Amino acid sequence: MRIEQEVKLDYKDVLFRPKRSTLKSRSQVDITREFKFKWSGKTYQGVPIIAANMDGVGTFDMARAFIQEGSGLSVALHKHYPIEEIEKFYTDNGSQNVWYSIGMVKDDEAKLDEFIKRGGEPDKLCIDVANGYSEHFVEYVKRIREKYPELTIMAGNVVTGEMVEELILAGVDIVKVGIGPGSVCTTRKMTGVGYPQLSAVIECADAAHGLGGLICADGGCTVPGDIAKAFGGGADFVMLGGMLAGHDQSEQELVEENGEKYLRFYGMSSDTAMNKHKGGVAEYRASEGKTVKIPYRGDVSQSLQDILGGLRSTCTYVGARQLKSLSKCTTFVRVTQQINNVFGQS
Repeated sequence: MRIEQEVKLDYKDVLFRPKRSTLKSRSQVDITREFKFKWSGKTYQGVPIIAANMDGVGTFDMARAFIQEGSGLSVALHKHYPIEEIEKFYTDNGSQNVWYSIGMVKDDEAKLDEFIKRGGEPDKLCIDVANGYSEHFVEYVKRIREKYPELTIMAGNVVTGEMVEELILAGVDIVKVGIGPGSVCTTRKMTGVGYPQLSAVIECADAAHGLGGLICADGGCTVPGDIAKAFGGGADFVMLGGMLAGHDQSEQELVEENGEKYLRFYGMSSDTAMNKHKGGVAEYRASEGKTVKIPYRGDVSQSLQDILGGLRSTCTYVGARQLKSLSKCTTFVRVTQQINNVFGQS
């Protein structure tokens, strides 16, 4: 057993230090990015925010709303749509704003193979597992890369630099970073495993960029300022779950209680998700997610305006004319939190 003594930070532990700026307006800030991916060789241009591949978030309706918004935002579709519906969506809307998602089970890979065999043309693939540290996962990623060299692959999740490096060398273009920070994830409570998200982003970005790879900060953002902190810490993409839940695009049943409207939102390792998609929780595992009620938020367009407006505003405070420059303009100030002493006095 060993203990790392160095302080690790979450988004709540820091604030941006403001700096002089020549920017006159938020409208002068360019929050789009352009990337050329290491392995697929393809390029991306747009606002690098991705809706998570979760029920209620990674939906067809969300993807259509993102396309309509027009900023190049993208959606990682959840993996439980029937293949016929996926085919129709790609035919009608194209592949530019969506990530096709799979796990490591045979049915997921077989479904992807069949989709491509039928003429489907996904150009971006999200390989999503809870624990990206297994040797089996690395070998799986290598096999998918060899089978589909033209696909841009995002895969994870991990939280340490050495594993980011291994996945990039295995053929991953974008490594998903985050274990346990999500609002409906209970991995940290159930297993004691995790890593403070801001420190994970900073350390993993450093590892990825040294090899020409990219990272996606996945989880832990509850307000627009957290998204800005992720980009300030070096994230190339940011994935959102709870911040995009509860909208018309969630494709969830609207529930009314005591005159208030709600939508369900749940982790994909929760009892709710496993009962819905797998017929129950397997006897060898425990649920690592929870189900919550999200107040109905209406159309996602207003939330997107808040998110993108907040990001632009951050850039004006630190003098970053482009999102690309935000991490270079960032100085984080650690926040000292008042806590009770051992005698319970404040």
